[in-house]
Amino acid sequence: MSERNLDFDKVIDRRNTKSVKYDFAGAFGMPEGLLPLWVADMDFKTSSYVEDALAACAAGGIFGYSDVSTPYFETVRDWMRRHHSWEPEEAWLVRTPGVVFALAMAVKAYTQSGDAVLLQRPVYYPFSSVIRENGRRIVSSDLYLAEDGRYHIDFDDFEQKIVRENVKLFLLCSPHNPVARIWTAEELLRIGEICLSHGVLVVCDEIHHDFVFQGEHQVFVNLKKEFEQISVTCTAPSKTFNLAGLVQSNIFIPDLELRNQFKKEMSAAGMGQIGLMGLAACEAAYAHGDVWYRAMMAYVRENIAFTKRFVETKLPGVRMIKHEGTYLAWLDFRGTGIPAEELDQWMVQKAGVWLDGGSMFGESGSGFQRVNVACPRSILEQALERIRLAFARS
Repeated sequence: MSERNLDFDKVIDRRNTKSVKYDFAGAFGMPEGLLPLWVADMDFKTSSYVEDALAACAAGGIFGYSDVSTPYFETVRDWMRRHHSWEPEEAWLVRTPGVVFALAMAVKAYTQSGDAVLLQRPVYYPFSSVIRENGRRIVSSDLYLAEDGRYHIDFDDFEQKIVRENVKLFLLCSPHNPVARIWTAEELLRIGEICLSHGVLVVCDEIHHDFVFQGEHQVFVNLKKEFEQISVTCTAPSKTFNLAGLVQSNIFIPDLELRNQFKKEMSAAGMGQIGLMGLAACEAAYAHGDVWYRAMMAYVRENIAFTKRFVETKLPGVRMIKHEGTYLAWLDFRGTGIPAEELDQWMVQKAGVWLDGGSMFGESGSGFQRVNVACPRSILEQALERIRLAFARS
């Protein structure tokens, strides 16, 4: 048997498939007919091995309570070893219905009402919501955009915020969404040392860890033995293999006390087993999906290069931030003359595209747009051409 789903140019009609991206414009207050390149799922069929595994589950016709044991863990571990030079231990593994759920459980498990939780804006917006909606205080040590076209960490500000606000917990996004940074070992070690010295726990969202185009992803907890005492590492096959709708993630917590606190919070939330389909898909993807993964990565790499060329040659005043990781391009529209507060509506009303407005990632994202490039190139080109034509008509 060989991989069947390698035609990434094929346009698949996702309308009327219960797709959040395509079928719920009205629910989000958007007009119909927009070209959606917003929410972070791919418009590609996943690996045929995953399809076959799910079909086999469906053929059984019984969908009772399900669980997995050591062979499942070994498959996950082997993926991490092959792709990230990391060998987590089986005892560390906690399965959850998604990384955002895990972030929320960590906030509840490791902080009290009113405590400060640190993040680095602009950042994936659920980071803020799981802090705010659980009654904790958001503290941001904003990233800054340097002359090299990349975002950087202000380490002095980072440590000062921890001390001044008595920060208990830090939500780290690595690779960083939306600014597309692959943090270096040196950067992560410095962050970790600061957190160790001040007793701050680090919850690291590494869901985009398989999308690296420049540099090398560093598993935070694997950089120093002492980091095992303060780390929760959130991983999932959902971005890599386009499985977000199956809500299954693998969370690794080496410290027994931290792991028990996390599990207790899950129990309080009524969380038991993970669904059969998510478990089967994860195992099939990690065991047999390498050919599909490599082909998909090559295609997305070309989409990133295509987007960069298009922006540089056809969208005056727009700048694409240097892209190191994720399949989410971060575009700076501040040089176009469009007021930042009007940019989101301009995209919808003038260009007819639905992107993620930068301000949802924090005030420092104002004037930016996040573009999901994990789609057939013809769709990507159509979206960018709509933006170009909108500028031409302005």
